[in-house]
Amino acid sequence: MKEKVLMKGNEALAEAAIIAGCRYYFGYPITPQNEIPAYMSWRLPQAGGVFIQAESEVASINMIFGAAAAGGRAMTTTSSPGLSLMMEGISYIAAAELPCVLVNVMRGGPGLGNIAGAQGDYFQAVKGGGHGDYRLIVLAGNSVQELTELTVEAFDMADMYRNPVLLLSDGILGQMSEPLILPEPSRKKMPAKTWALTGSQDRAKNIIRTLWLHPEDAVEKHNIELDRKYKKIKKELLKYESIQIEDAEIILVAYGTSSRVARGVVNQLRKQNIKIGLIRPITLWPFPEKIIREKANGNNRFLVIEMSMGQMVEDVKLAVGERCPVHFLGRGGGWIPSEEGIISKVKEII
Repeated sequence: MKEKVLMKGNEALAEAAIIAGCRYYFGYPITPQNEIPAYMSWRLPQAGGVFIQAESEVASINMIFGAAAAGGRAMTTTSSPGLSLMMEGISYIAAAELPCVLVNVMRGGPGLGNIAGAQGDYFQAVKGGGHGDYRLIVLAGNSVQELTELTVEAFDMADMYRNPVLLLSDGILGQMSEPLILPEPSRKKMPAKTWALTGSQDRAKNIIRTLWLHPEDAVEKHNIELDRKYKKIKKELLKYESIQIEDAEIILVAYGTSSRVARGVVNQLRKQNIKIGLIRPITLWPFPEKIIREKANGNNRFLVIEMSMGQMVEDVKLAVGERCPVHFLGRGGGWIPSEEGIISKVKEII
């Protein structure tokens, strides 16, 4: 069995990307994710890869487009305002069906906000922050260990579905150090990248594009094909954790750092004989709406915990419908809901 190592979240994520086969990293510094490009700047060349600090986030996402189009495993990382600058390029990458991994170590917003950990980028991530009808696969871990495991999975997901994958971390997970066992490289067999622009003279010409002018309905046909893929992803790709929800009368829903606090609340209140549980989405898109819908039986209530003013709560309400009440507790601007505050809210609901 491999020994545990103590690593900061950002650096562990970077090492996991190299383990996953990432050999192209393009990024621009922004707090609180700067340890990732700093780590990649020396570690990636050791692994035979290419590190480039781009002149901006706009440049870095377009470099990702080029490396992904050539068939390489490529990644960029940033924090909230930086991802906003990448949105046009992300829409292009999704339209071109290019696999890549994007990481957002979220900070407080809107605007420049602050450098504290936050979850205010949920809408941007799961609703598609760029233009057009497209989807990103969105993953959210809640520990350094899980972030590394999801990083390896993200590269496989991207290649399997020819789709960009967005991994959400935050300033807390990125900066904290935890013991972990570094993941093994994936042994999944990935589809051959016969579409890649490799410059080969021994095959038919490959074309990667995001502009269709003729015939007039070409863009709609492409949108229909993309939608078919997204429906396939929804059927095949879903990850969540459920804790003591079998008899729960109050079910917390939280992801990432917020879910760590929520788990502590479940442990405390169960000792007080309060029937409470937790559903933790790991894929934010696709969203685990089915399990939430199944547990909304009219005899319980939901409480959504977020480090924002309320975004994921809308998806929980859509899943629950009119079956039972959905309550919300959140803090924005880089503040974390406390166990005491959540317990107080639960008892208020009761």
